[in-house]
Amino acid sequence: MRIAIVGTGYVGLVSGACFAEMGVDVTCVDIDSAKIEGLKKGIIPIYEPGLKNIVVRNYEAERLHFTTDLPSVLNEMEIVFIAVGTPSDKDGNADLSYVMTVAGTIADHVTKPLLIVTKSTVPVGTSHRILEMVKKRLTERGLPDLRIDVASNPEFLKEGAAVNDFMSPDRVVVGVESQEAEDLMTKLYRPFLLNNFRVIFMDILSSEMTKYASNAMLATRISFMNDIANLCEVVGADVNAVRRGMGSDSRIGRSFLYPGCGYGGSCFPKDIRAIIREGEDAGYEMKVLKAVEEVNNNQKTVLFRKFRRWFRGDIKGRTVAVWGLSFKPETDDMRDAPSLTLIESLLEAGVAVRAYDPAAMTEARIYLNDKIYYAADIYDAAHGADALIVPTEWKEFRMPDWKKLKSIMHHHLVIDGRNIYNSEELATHGFDYHGIGQR
Repeated sequence: MRIAIVGTGYVGLVSGACFAEMGVDVTCVDIDSAKIEGLKKGIIPIYEPGLKNIVVRNYEAERLHFTTDLPSVLNEMEIVFIAVGTPSDKDGNADLSYVMTVAGTIADHVTKPLLIVTKSTVPVGTSHRILEMVKKRLTERGLPDLRIDVASNPEFLKEGAAVNDFMSPDRVVVGVESQEAEDLMTKLYRPFLLNNFRVIFMDILSSEMTKYASNAMLATRISFMNDIANLCEVVGADVNAVRRGMGSDSRIGRSFLYPGCGYGGSCFPKDIRAIIREGEDAGYEMKVLKAVEEVNNNQKTVLFRKFRRWFRGDIKGRTVAVWGLSFKPETDDMRDAPSLTLIESLLEAGVAVRAYDPAAMTEARIYLNDKIYYAADIYDAAHGADALIVPTEWKEFRMPDWKKLKSIMHHHLVIDGRNIYNSEELATHGFDYHGIGQR
């Protein structure tokens, strides 16, 4: 089976490599020639554990190919996935310009029956819009009877665990509205069916909504728990105990009940904005999700507020060590990262920042340029610091040498944005510890 995946970003590259790993002949397409040439040499443009080995292995086995020329390979394919970005525009809408450009290229060059699948996160109705546009262009080209189907196949990959999520998914959601499309998608996902993974077929509109609804629920749990954590601090409760008590209820479960300094990344922020906007366009107010977004935006300021409060506002000229820049561990993704909100507030207040991240240092320069000091390791970051603030819970941060840190830091304040440390333990080392939602 031969398929093409347009877009070699996070979703497209992981999907293409993993489909190839399952024996599919995959061609990944991107307009960025430097990226394509790099991929041919095994240079992976994103940090994702395990991805490089799969890309290199399948490229060498000639199951995975890379090109910048979609028209040259289009008519060799049974399925073309659209996996390009859909960033938020200034009004919060999903920007579909890249999606529609790809669809237009397909419409202008396709000469044989084809299934077009949206893998990008798109507003409800986008797949129908694609089909309408393609059919119109085919009629203009004198090919009104050429069979083109569309389907929706949203991704549910967690950054940092994307390869495992693709190869062992909780479920695969597929939106189709013709038997031909369902047959092709069943053929493509047959290796997953053999392992008893759930492939859930539904109509296209419901499939597109499932993606938004899933991310909205997860974001809601995060903001809800952060709201509870903030209340715990006010009334003197311990959110860690509360979380354990809640999570033991089988109706609630433990997932996404960890308080912190807010969510970020490529999905939740833009998807929440998009579904709020979609509701507005349909004349319906998404009141819960508006609150979710408001809580999250406020939570991103909590680390700075704790730092400023500890020093009673006297923070100009001080130095802060920041451990962790990516929005979560095991990725270099800086999009909407809580660390950016923290660092921007610190810099605006005249505070010097010394930062370290195991994977996101290069990416951070795109956002912060040379406004901060990029440290060689965690101890270099902490040298001379008045406070240590941890926005991202990388594993290598969990057991530092506290004796060494005490000797190189100016003040011994630790503000833990992910509750990875124990206040009693740090007190024995002479540190004043402040987590999220704790006494």
